[in-house]
Amino acid sequence: MAEKVKSMYVCSECGMESARWYGRCPSCGEWNTLHEELRQPVAHSAVPAAGRATVQRLSTLVPEGELRSETGLHELDRVLGGGIVKGGLMLIGGDPGIGKSTLLLQICRHLGQDKKILYVSGEESQRQIKLRADRLGVDNDNVYLLCETDVGTILQQVEAEKPDLLIVDSIQTVSLSNVASSPGSVTQVRESANAIMHAVKGADIPTFIVGHVNKDGAIAGPKVMEHIVDCVLYFEGDRNNSYRILRCIKNRYGSTNEIGVFEMADDGLHEVDNPSQLMLSGRQENVSGTCVVATMEGTRPILAEVQGLASPSGLANPRRMATGFDNYRLSLLLAVLEKRAGYFFSTLDTYVNVVGGLRLDEPAVDLAVAIALITSLKDTVADSRTVAFGEIGLAGEIRAVSNIQARVNEAARLGFRRAIVPFDNLKGLKKTADFEIVGVKTVREAYAAAVPAEAKKA
Repeated sequence: MAEKVKSMYVCSECGMESARWYGRCPSCGEWNTLHEELRQPVAHSAVPAAGRATVQRLSTLVPEGELRSETGLHELDRVLGGGIVKGGLMLIGGDPGIGKSTLLLQICRHLGQDKKILYVSGEESQRQIKLRADRLGVDNDNVYLLCETDVGTILQQVEAEKPDLLIVDSIQTVSLSNVASSPGSVTQVRESANAIMHAVKGADIPTFIVGHVNKDGAIAGPKVMEHIVDCVLYFEGDRNNSYRILRCIKNRYGSTNEIGVFEMADDGLHEVDNPSQLMLSGRQENVSGTCVVATMEGTRPILAEVQGLASPSGLANPRRMATGFDNYRLSLLLAVLEKRAGYFFSTLDTYVNVVGGLRLDEPAVDLAVAIALITSLKDTVADSRTVAFGEIGLAGEIRAVSNIQARVNEAARLGFRRAIVPFDNLKGLKKTADFEIVGVKTVREAYAAAVPAEAKKA
């Protein structure tokens, strides 16, 4: 007797499956995200003995070197760990219009000179892609376009053409004909990504997959899609701002949490070789509520300006808002500043902003945020040629951070003359004659070091 088709409800945010519908997902807590999907039974055939995998000793395996291809964009190569790995599967996500398709076409401009590229689009026509390619200067005979949404047809073309690089734009628009759900659903995204992964891994074809993002900024679809790929890239930035940040959060062939900085122009994305100088451009001096921090993004030190503002509030519950910084971390720092250091923000609206669209998540940013807020509270000016970094503990102490030498070297290279660092980081730190390093143990010591004596008297 034939097995019946089952109906399941799947959450589009977290992928949870349920036999009944809920207004709010019991797993992730999001509202109106459970959608009905039909599950058809799949006939499983026995796997022949010749096709089964064999067991081998680890010590007998001969490692093969990673074959990487440079993309022509040094910032992208840095994020990928040196270039595209043969057979690697890379997922790139970002907001609509952020520059995902533009970046991939610029890759075609460089790699298309000596490699065969198959660009699959399920969203645009060939004429639309051609218009954008002409604007970006992509005119290579090795770039082939395929506008198709059926995964089976796409894989047939891949097998026939045997490209050196495959680009699928996007995974939410393609579908498998034997899966009874609409394109973009959790099941279709999962099964389509699996089918593409098995095909390209077997043929050693490096592949870029474009993924849409949901309202929270995460790649839409099940998390299993991020687990099966080798590299996950996120395009960040404000569409009203010309600067874009490409961040790596997973990389099996290189460092994680690396970033690449680009500037969007009419002729495509331009690389920013010196992001620290970019983040500090237009910075005003002799203004209260600002401090420069040396943060680490992967292996790269970057200097960024942190702005703080504390103003009287007319509300019973003052506002606590942060852009580019964690709101919960801001509330924790304000509690420490009041309880341990004696700076009271209870009746003040408090705002923190990281200039340039960069998001700073590491604890070493705490000290710069605290100095920016205190100088705004006291209406004093921190030294414009001083950088500060360090983690603040709940007891008000300044704790040590990693990569201290790289942070100090980057600050000295950009013309800064002083650094306020945790006292425990002074051990083993190489000092130079033209650069002063001040070790501090508490927030009050850090504020005293950041603000010149004459500014305090004023």
